[in-house]
Parts: sequence; C-alpha cells; structure tokens
Amino acid sequence: MAYDYGYWPPYVSVAERRQQAKREVEKLRKKGLVPAPVTIEGRTIAKTFWGKAWCDNLEGYHDYENRLPRGRSYVRNGSVVDLQIEPLKVRALVSGSSVYKVAVDIKATTKPAWQSLCRDCAGSIDSLVELLQGRFSQPVMERLCRRDHGLFPKPSEIRFSCSCPDSASMCKHVAAVLYGVGWRLDKNAELLFLLRGVDAKDMVANLNPATPLSTASPASGKILETADISALFGLDMATEDEPAAAEPRPKKPRRSAAKPKPVKGVRSPKKPAAQGGKGKTVKSVRAVPKKPVRDPEADG
Repeated sequence: MAYDYGYWPPYVSVAERRQQAKREVEKLRKKGLVPAPVTIEGRTIAKTFWGKAWCDNLEGYHDYENRLPRGRSYVRNGSVVDLQIEPLKVRALVSGSSVYKVAVDIKATTKPAWQSLCRDCAGSIDSLVELLQGRFSQPVMERLCRRDHGLFPKPSEIRFSCSCPDSASMCKHVAAVLYGVGWRLDKNAELLFLLRGVDAKDMVANLNPATPLSTASPASGKILETADISALFGLDMATEDEPAAAEPRPKKPRRSAAKPKPVKGVRSPKKPAAQGGKGKTVKSVRAVPKKPVRDPEADG
C-alpha cells in the first residue's frame, strides 16, 4: 500500500522525541502504572551473553535487515518509552512522530524441542545461577544459540504489530522494541524463558550421573591459592619449600632478690668429711686475756 506524501506526519527530531517520551512516562505514572523505559548508555545495546545472543539472532533475520538499522537508532536515543515482557508476548510504547503501540507475540517452544535441548546440555551446567549468568562452555552456548533449533525464536514464530502508518512488515518501531528485549535480557536473563514458555530449572533438574558434582574436579578459577587464604584470614602460611618458623623459647623470669655478695676477710666454714667435705675445720679465733687490775690496798 502506497501513502501520499501529505499523509505522513511531519518529521520529529531526536530531541523532540525524547521530550515526548518523558511526557508519556509521566502520563503513565499519573495513571498508577509503572513504566519500564529502555535507557541505553553509549552505543552498545547488549553486553551480556544473553543480550548479545538475542541481538545476534535478530540480525540473522535477513527479511528484516533493511529495517534493523533504524530500529537500533531508535532504541539508542531513548524512543522506547515503555517495554513490558510477559509470557509469550511483549507490549511496548515507542515515541516517533507520535507515541505508537507495539505488540510482539512469540510462540512457545515445543515440548520435544525443549526436552532435546535439555538433554543435550545435561551435565554441562552445574547450577541455575551458572545458567542465568551465561557461564557455559563453548559447546553449550553453541547449542543454546543454534539457529532454528536453539532457545531463540525463528522469524516464523514471531508476530508483531504497530499502530504507526508504516506498511512494512517490520517497522522501525518494532525493530527498536526487539532490540530493547536484548537490552532487558542483560538485566534479567530469566525473561527469555518466560518469552518461550519454558522453565529454566528443567535444564539443571536432570544432571548427567556420569559427572556427579561431588566427584567433579573444581575449576581452576574456584581454587584458592595459599596467598588467597593468607589474605582472607590474615595468617602467615608456610609453603612446601619453606618450613614453618619455630616458636621462640620463653625467657626465664628474673630473680626478685639479688644474690648477696661475699664479705671480704671472712672465710666460709667448710663442711666436715662426714657431710661430704674435705675434713678440714675452721681455725678457732683465740681470745686475748684481759690484763688484771692491780689493787692499791694490797700493795700497802
């Protein structure tokens, strides 16, 4: 369907679209709603595994590749006023020449496809935390992101609509919303499972018994080195080549009373032979007799 040039709304600059987006957010808040705008800092839309994988899968849709650049521009400049992700659907408001309503519906992953994906990844994912943080081995990531047989939807599994007058199958407003989903997955990876109608816990429910967690060797990044333990607990740890230093001996307490010094000129008595001495005795000191006093009456 062709549109007459006069039918198209006038061009609105980026600054005007941002102001329009702010006004729309305030309207939603006054109505008691909680808006969830997409706010991207810089030019990088997604930074984590899940967000990048979603955007890479989106850019593989060759039928829409001529519309994706405009969508990237819109989502970067803050035109996505509100983006709500619910089971199997996305609802959004995008600020353009006006504020347009965008609806994206995604088919649920079929049960056989989901069971096959869980079986292929069993034993390679240790925990749900590891799953949602995207810390996988290369084979697991390739399996999850496999085109047409992974966790991401195919173009035939997506239906979308926009209230704008653009007759294209995917307008720039829809493309901006789909990129906004990738940005949102950076914040909450569980939303991808919500969109596909599956439970993330199924991927760790049936671990491979050949590699039980109790006997599996820990990853090198999970082993604390000796220096790490020392820094963690504030201890001095001895290495294998360096024996632990011996503890110093306690010093003897000092005597409180000083040892009496011997008096010069006085010989200590020696022990007699019966008491283990050499048998010598100490010479006795001879008393000097007193001179008699003369009686004067005896002389007379």
